[in-house]
Amino acid sequence: MPSARRGRNDSNPGAGNLRARYRRILRFASWYLAVTWWFELFLPRIGLVKIAERTRSKRMQRFAKGFHSLAADLGGLMIKVGQFMSSRLDVLPPEITKELEGLQDEVAPVPFAAIRTAAEAELGMPLERVFASVDPTPVAAASLGQAHRAILLPFDAAEIGLENVVIKIQRPGIDEIIDVDLAALRKVGGWLSHVKLVSNRVDMPALVEEFAATSLEEIDYLHEAASSERFAAAFPDDDRVSVPAIVWERTSRRVLTLEDVTAIKITDTDALRAAGIDPADVAPVFAEVMFDQMFTKGFFHADPHPGNIFVTPVAPGTPGASDRGWKLTFIDFGMMGEVPTSTRTGLRKMLIAAASRDGRGLVNAMSDVGVLLPSAETTELERAMTTLFARFGGMGFAELREVDPREFRDFAVQFGDVVRSLPFQLPENFLLIIRAMSLTSGVASALNPAFNLWDSVEPYAAQLLRDESGNLVQDVAKQAMETAGIVFRLPKRLDGLITRLEDGSITVASPGLEKRVARLERTARQAVSALLFGALLIAGVLLRADDVVLGTVLMVASVAPLLHALLAGRR
Repeated sequence: MPSARRGRNDSNPGAGNLRARYRRILRFASWYLAVTWWFELFLPRIGLVKIAERTRSKRMQRFAKGFHSLAADLGGLMIKVGQFMSSRLDVLPPEITKELEGLQDEVAPVPFAAIRTAAEAELGMPLERVFASVDPTPVAAASLGQAHRAILLPFDAAEIGLENVVIKIQRPGIDEIIDVDLAALRKVGGWLSHVKLVSNRVDMPALVEEFAATSLEEIDYLHEAASSERFAAAFPDDDRVSVPAIVWERTSRRVLTLEDVTAIKITDTDALRAAGIDPADVAPVFAEVMFDQMFTKGFFHADPHPGNIFVTPVAPGTPGASDRGWKLTFIDFGMMGEVPTSTRTGLRKMLIAAASRDGRGLVNAMSDVGVLLPSAETTELERAMTTLFARFGGMGFAELREVDPREFRDFAVQFGDVVRSLPFQLPENFLLIIRAMSLTSGVASALNPAFNLWDSVEPYAAQLLRDESGNLVQDVAKQAMETAGIVFRLPKRLDGLITRLEDGSITVASPGLEKRVARLERTARQAVSALLFGALLIAGVLLRADDVVLGTVLMVASVAPLLHALLAGRR
């Protein structure tokens, strides 16, 4: 367990402690960056790749243990970095993820006396005048704040409609700690920006600034409260999702009071089974809800680690209850992501292409979303993606673990040069998208090691495709109506133009204008016929499934305008 010394340093960081913190982060980063460069870049260049491969597992273990010690000792944003790495069960080796998975639970709590002082200073009055009681034992001690259960005063409880609440109080001195951590991360980002392999793909300074903006928003509890209500509004009457109510009367920038919704931690498989809930049933629902946030709503929970999601049993007959008998309760909305419409469209295309194993479609979508620059020569990448889908497409996390590592290496060698030569980049706002997707994959795999994400991706992508098709039909129909309006108005406007010419009200310098006008009239009639042909044919095809006679009549009738269009074109 973390020592009491760590708790004291976090609660009252002095200038000396902050300077030492900054230097310690940089020493750790510089050492492991140098080690990685030596083994992963330099040794392979001089033909000693086997040494790098043979020592890789032990190096991963040493790095994970070293970072675990650093993050647990320092807290702050280092915990956030550790959470991200521990969630990458689908990418990072178990030497790292296993070592870091319990990091959040090791954050040392701040003594209640310091928390009480901070809360009373923020609220402007003693806690006894605000709450009937406050439990001094924290229900959760996170890297940036600490939560305690409390009971509202009877008058407030009757007014608000809640009695049991949770008070989230910002750690004393966390503003200064975050400033130091961000300064260290900016320095490391500056180092990485001089590494060509990194700078060609990622604008590290911009990435750090994006992380900085998110971190500063996370310690503003007024922003978190507003995000919570916006998230709840995105899922109205959805029996899959629940969000705690905010007690605005007892909320400020550093103190957040909300409904106590504590239930079963989403990855506590033993507790889920004890409540009669199969963890394997939770995984696909959780994945679907996260997909909805990113690909449909455009506003998503960017920190869905297990400590921020409960599975809440719902008794039959309860308003809003579903047949499944439970719902997902999201908390902690300090880190939220927003996907612009253009980016969301590109992401939907990527998801549909991946689900349909379409290598070319995936590469095109990557260009649309900005991951791949439009100027890139993508022929070889399309071939690589097609080969990748043919061999590994549809495999679940557990199945991929069983594939011979030499097969992955052969694939990497075959297409590694192609991938390295292409101008990949990490667009702005993608950091939170990647984080949310990786956490989703990690939590789903923890619920069910045999969970196959494709089983959730494919039906969801199919629904997106149906939605896209519906939108496409609407867009085409709208454009067709606009075109039809122009076409039908064109002859009348041309007649008016000719009348003005005959009256001499327009002086024309071109003697061939009448022929051009006649040609335009023929083109207009031809366009009307072609439009009528298309409308009759489509209507016939659609109606034929329900009414064979009417559908067939319309399809036959479409021949007349088709012949007129063809003959008019020949004349």
